[in-house]
Amino acid sequence: MSVEATVERVLRLLALLQRRPSWTAAELAAELGVTDRSVRRDVERLRAVGYPVHATAGVGGGYQLGAGTRLPPLLLDDEEAIATAVSLRLASGGTVAGAGDAALRALAKLDQVMPPRLRAEVRAVHGATETLVAGIEIDAELLVTLARACRDAVRVRFRYSSRGSEDLERTVEPVRMVATNRRWYLMAWDLDRDDWRTFRLDRMREVTATTWRFRPREHPDPVAYVQRSVSAAPYRYLAKVRLRASAEEVRDLVPPQVGRVEEDRDGWCLLVAGGDQLDWLAVHVARLGYEAEILEPPQLREAAARLAERVAAMAGEPQTPTGRLPGAD
Repeated sequence: MSVEATVERVLRLLALLQRRPSWTAAELAAELGVTDRSVRRDVERLRAVGYPVHATAGVGGGYQLGAGTRLPPLLLDDEEAIATAVSLRLASGGTVAGAGDAALRALAKLDQVMPPRLRAEVRAVHGATETLVAGIEIDAELLVTLARACRDAVRVRFRYSSRGSEDLERTVEPVRMVATNRRWYLMAWDLDRDDWRTFRLDRMREVTATTWRFRPREHPDPVAYVQRSVSAAPYRYLAKVRLRASAEEVRDLVPPQVGRVEEDRDGWCLLVAGGDQLDWLAVHVARLGYEAEILEPPQLREAAARLAERVAAMAGEPQTPTGRLPGAD
């Protein structure tokens, strides 16, 4: 058998091992059209280039692809290669410190080994795409520290600066990190407050994962909890407004970090959003373009009335400095 045929068979074996958790030697031999002995040789070839293929003897045993100590070559089909390249392109303009350079290096390596037809497709996507990043850059080491703490269920200690207050030391039991298009947040159980809290990663300092393990608690959905926290809790005013539109329509206009949208009755939905200025809230509700009913706070109705007067004045007939219309006696 030629070297090319052997390489092709080994690559097919790798693809099979990636497809499902475990295979028997007989199953692999049948799929590849070879003997069990050839399967064992091909497994050794994969191990030689860095793929940790585990073998289990006995009834129910077989071969399984495991996690290795070094990164071996990747085998990607067309869709996976394009998806990976596009993801790396987006990551190159992301909010994780250092990730942009690493993503560009990985993209350059992937570009080298791509077939010309795939390379052309990926470059077409790149050429037609721009990224707009307005978020705050986060240190990659901080992300790794918190990710490991979430995975291993160990407490984390750090200093945290909230708006208008000095840094305070906090000890938490982390659950999950949630990323919006602008910021990263950590949802955790705050031991000092004895309650769930969200923390902005860009406000965390001197982050240390302790050796104190904790038993995970029952917790709210991290995404929903962070959304409620970032769209309401930090602000002076919390607005609740009914809109004559479906929740899906309004969610297309209101990012999750700005407001929470819930289905209501009779073709209406409920928008919950926070803000420090009532005029700002009134403007943003008005610009959505839907019939609206302000539920709370009452001051927002007053701000909406002032906005309506100003808009009406802007749309009125132009006047001279004396208040008379041009051409009047």
